[in-house]
Amino acid sequence: MAGPDRWHRWLLEVRFGGDAAAREKDLAEFLYPVRDAVLDRARLEPGQTLLDVGTGDGLIAFGALERLGPSGRVIFSDISQDLLDHCRAAASAEGLLDRCRFVLAPADQLTAVPDASVDAVTTRSVLIYVKDKARAMREFFRVLRPGGRASLFEPVNVLMSDPGPGLFHGYDVTPVKALAARVQALYVSIQPPGADPMVDFDDRDLVRHAQDAGFSEISLELRVSVKNRKDPVPWERFLRMSGNPLQPTFQEALQQALSTQEAGELARHLRPLVESGTGLERTALAYLTAVKG
Repeated sequence: MAGPDRWHRWLLEVRFGGDAAAREKDLAEFLYPVRDAVLDRARLEPGQTLLDVGTGDGLIAFGALERLGPSGRVIFSDISQDLLDHCRAAASAEGLLDRCRFVLAPADQLTAVPDASVDAVTTRSVLIYVKDKARAMREFFRVLRPGGRASLFEPVNVLMSDPGPGLFHGYDVTPVKALAARVQALYVSIQPPGADPMVDFDDRDLVRHAQDAGFSEISLELRVSVKNRKDPVPWERFLRMSGNPLQPTFQEALQQALSTQEAGELARHLRPLVESGTGLERTALAYLTAVKG
């Protein structure tokens, strides 16, 4: 019997290297604040219906249920049946199933959701996996009622994707840069810059897609952060992690790109940097809100 799909595995395990404590820390310090910011911008009112596109583990959707009150409803939409099943089980355990609907669909093909049937649409790191972002934005516009709001959170990786000379994942690998370049080439082959949906857009594109879709009011807040330090990560957990569901874990990348001896040489240099947090952390995050007139 096949195990959970890549989206389920990454979101609930690989993202944190299988470390439950690391997951709780990320929830408290990053994910819960993102959830609250997205929902604040959605301006939900009791009794309304929200469509959470790319719901994943339901972080936004379950937060919305708390705000919408007992008569409010949430549509959980995702391309992963395993994640929808996970959310359904969680909703059942909380006695919330009668307020939930589950839709298996990509963000740019929400045909199961009728026109003008929801009051709000939310995303969290969803459009970064969608090639036709313009079509997805048109779908968000279509399903919203007049006066409805889209509240989207998306990393803008293209603004921070150039690591600079001698850097690998933000760590200085100058002494072993040839080995690091071969591992990086593996990542690039899977998600080519300029072609892969994760790195083929910037904040201006998000605004343009929303405007072209027909939204009458649009605002975007871009948060850029550059820090000369990273969070320390235990090496064994770092080996089990990957940057997104489409990438191999670092351990798998080493095995695919390098010989055992070469992987050991790169690891000996990289490990103390990873475990001490000696590196450069760069992020660019966009919050977009759009109102359907």
